[in-house]
Amino acid sequence: MASATNSTNQLLPLELIDKCIGSKIWVIMKSEKEFTGTLLGFDDYVNMVLEDVTEYENTPEGRKTTHLDQILLNGNNITMLIPGGEEYLLQATPLTSQQITKLSSFLTKQIKRSLRLSLNTMIFYYLICFYTL
Repeated sequence: MASATNSTNQLLPLELIDKCIGSKIWVIMKSEKEFTGTLLGFDDYVNMVLEDVTEYENTPEGRKTTHLDQILLNGNNITMLIPGGEEYLLQATPLTSQQITKLSSFLTKQIKRSLRLSLNTMIFYYLICFYTL
């Protein structure tokens, strides 16, 4: 992947994802599902292949956990990526679908306002929004 950083040494979102290949990552989907696993690869549409995956689904009965060897995720359905995987997931309280919708809307507005918003900044906004919802 060609380097596309600007003169202030900011890390662009696809560059950050590229640096996560081979590492644990936490993926929050638009639905009630979240995944943690090792990132094997991704494309320009942020379709991702993960291995050694744990799927978390928030249901009315509680949080359901499923282990998968490998999965292909459609980038169109991904709301957020958090490098580091389960270490952050274990500290976080699951988001409700209303919170995810609110957070996704907020981040979309921020991205439209500033195309240079890095994934690190989005994680920061997530933490702020999470504690103010």
